[in-house]
Amino acid sequence: MRAVLDIILLILQLYWWIVLAMIIMSWLISFNVINTRNQFVEGLWRVLNQLTEPVLRPIRKIMPNFSGLDISPIILFIIIFFIERIIVYYIYPNVF
Repeated sequence: MRAVLDIILLILQLYWWIVLAMIIMSWLISFNVINTRNQFVEGLWRVLNQLTEPVLRPIRKIMPNFSGLDISPIILFIIIFFIERIIVYYIYPNVF
């Protein structure tokens, strides 16, 4: 059972890095550092959006509009951190 919890924690950490890559790439696209006309950049952007948008969309619906500032990834980071702490502090010690 601990192996399953370790895999869940690993997936959560991997998803945290995917969201961080999406945030950084969105900044680079917004400031015209990288161009989405490049096939590799466009493909990577599409993959990152397809991985993160299903989770971020419900958070965006709940959160109020902050005049163009998207704080849904921050809320997602807090949720991931909360889930990880629950697993590490409460579930993992009670599993044999």
